[in-house]
Amino acid sequence: MTDHRVGTREEWLAERLELLAEEKELTHKGDELARRRQELPWVRIDKEYRFETDDGSASLADLFRGRSQLIVYHFMFGPDYDAGCRSCSAIADGFNGSVVHLENHDVSFFAVSRAPLPKLQAYKQRMGWTFPWASSFQSDFNFDFHTSHTEEEWRAGEVNYNYRTIDLRPPEGDGRTWFEELGATVGTDWETYRREGPGMSAFVLEDGVVYHTYSTYERGVDALWGMYQWLDRAPLGRNEPGFWWRRHDEYSQ
Repeated sequence: MTDHRVGTREEWLAERLELLAEEKELTHKGDELARRRQELPWVRIDKEYRFETDDGSASLADLFRGRSQLIVYHFMFGPDYDAGCRSCSAIADGFNGSVVHLENHDVSFFAVSRAPLPKLQAYKQRMGWTFPWASSFQSDFNFDFHTSHTEEEWRAGEVNYNYRTIDLRPPEGDGRTWFEELGATVGTDWETYRREGPGMSAFVLEDGVVYHTYSTYERGVDALWGMYQWLDRAPLGRNEPGFWWRRHDEYSQ
């Protein structure tokens, strides 16, 4: 016998209609927030960034591939990682199939990481993904958009991430275990792992000039994580005991 509250179909429908009204309110609020994102001022990008892609060296403007808009997913894959971040990998599973639709709606899409291109290509092949992935290994791009952090920031405990200054250094003692286990998922320690961070950024190309229009980080990426949108509608929700998810080819292990 379940411990969860059980009711009649009529009781369920009455509560569902109340919830529906709130869901509609949330949807309308989401529409308003989308409009406000689009109304943010554009910031001109004058710095020259170079990326390595499957087609060779490219500028930020080149990543638009003839389109007027560009979305970048800041994928956590540092130069010293053995594999991509598990969380970013789960997110990528979700957006991999969306890229063709974006590209046919005047929006170019690239994942960008600091790992050298051969590492990205090998991992992409392992995961069976098709989205474009560029390496910013010898560029300031990730640092300027605050998804990679310098050693100086880390040592000072003053990492600029998600529009605030935070200390990402783990606690001393037994509290470090969880952090080190997370770093081990990419074959490194916590410091090396968390010198990278997830996020997404949007750009527009107009009259040959690239402008930065929007960026979001941390739980701002939740809405882009397709798995969670389904779990939030499942009977038990996210029901998370911790970092339960794996790379999609690791569950059988």
